[in-house]
Amino acid sequence: MAEPAGELMIRATVMPADANPYGTAFVGWLMGQMALAAGALVSREAGARAPVVAAEGFSFTAPLEVGDELSCYAMIAGQGRTSYQVQVEAWGRGRHGTAVARAAAGRFILVAIGAKGAPESTGA
Repeated sequence: MAEPAGELMIRATVMPADANPYGTAFVGWLMGQMALAAGALVSREAGARAPVVAAEGFSFTAPLEVGDELSCYAMIAGQGRTSYQVQVEAWGRGRHGTAVARAAAGRFILVAIGAKGAPESTGA
């Protein structure tokens, strides 16, 4: 079985408000959690605010049901003058079990923003 890649950044439980009428997590909620994971990693790395400016290459491979535990793992996959590319994997674990499965993966591009609100050099 595959293992999560990257550093654990977010752990949350899928709640009814996060789910569609079929009882599985909205893709938008899932992508939002993944974006939070990417932002937490880059903010720590850059020492600055780091909003998402793009998202690409997403695949959704397993649904998350209400009550499932979501874990988001993030790693920096590339770095430019002011930007970071972050690969994020979302993994799910059933509420009453130990087995995990990758639910989604994708890449976010974030830009480090300095105190004056402009892109800030990352040192790359």
